[in-house]
Amino acid sequence: PYHGAETNDNPAQLDVIANRARAKINLTLEVLGRRADGYHEIASLITFADDAYDIVRLDVGKPVGVTVSGPFASAIVGENIVRRALQLLADAEPRLKLGAIDIEKHLPVAAGVGGGSADAAAVLRAVQQANPELAAGIEWTSLAASLGADVSVCFTNQTCWVTGVGEKLAPAGPLPSLGGVLVNPMVDVPSDKTSQVFQRLQAPSIKQAPVRAAPPPEALHRTAQLIEFMRRSGNQLLAPATAVIPQIEETLSIIREAPGCRFAGLSGAGPTCFGVFDAPASAATALQQTHPGYWIKPTRFGNSSS
Repeated sequence: PYHGAETNDNPAQLDVIANRARAKINLTLEVLGRRADGYHEIASLITFADDAYDIVRLDVGKPVGVTVSGPFASAIVGENIVRRALQLLADAEPRLKLGAIDIEKHLPVAAGVGGGSADAAAVLRAVQQANPELAAGIEWTSLAASLGADVSVCFTNQTCWVTGVGEKLAPAGPLPSLGGVLVNPMVDVPSDKTSQVFQRLQAPSIKQAPVRAAPPPEALHRTAQLIEFMRRSGNQLLAPATAVIPQIEETLSIIREAPGCRFAGLSGAGPTCFGVFDAPASAATALQQTHPGYWIKPTRFGNSSS
């Protein structure tokens, strides 16, 4: 039988569990400095797109393995983070029921929206749901953090104020529901894109990260205040990311020029950009007509898990 995990009342009785691996959006991103181990300390307000996601299915009745389908399946190169997640789970608790993972890849790859991280996090959630009798004995947050900087917040699947190297999370909701459009120019990006962006940033070396307290609730609870906070904070990776992928500048420009745009920003190290619109569907239609080769997705940035 098949059942979507988000409405699953008794996952132990199901052979197939499905989770949405939603696109991660950095509404703000500050880089505080580079640690001695080479990792960067950040402070970021991260949310998720309600209508832009991969679909990750776990079939515990089939042998362990990973298959990928969907429009962006062929774009994955190198080791799939999901295979690493399965191995870490097997090492953490050999009695876990694992199985075959199928990923429907609808999110662009290496796009700044955390697609691979969201997929790995969805696998962790699915295995957690399939093994209720063993779940309490597993350090899920540690597993998520060991897989990558964005996996921790993707595992929570809710809006968070994120610090450290991505592993320190403070729930930041509820945010007002923002209408949004995701826009990716669909250009080739270097395989080491993120590394190149951080190298160009040249963040200062730090021995101890400065504390960045979560923004006060009043800065986030109303749409106008939230947009103003996003505008003031920005994304510090914008300039170095644009140096690596020049098309980011044009992408932001076309979003800003679209009727009804209230804010335009870059997610992560790009090249996916996002705009805030009161009418995201009509804005997306207009953008798609003028830029048919772009990946353009209307959505809402919500706080609820889905």
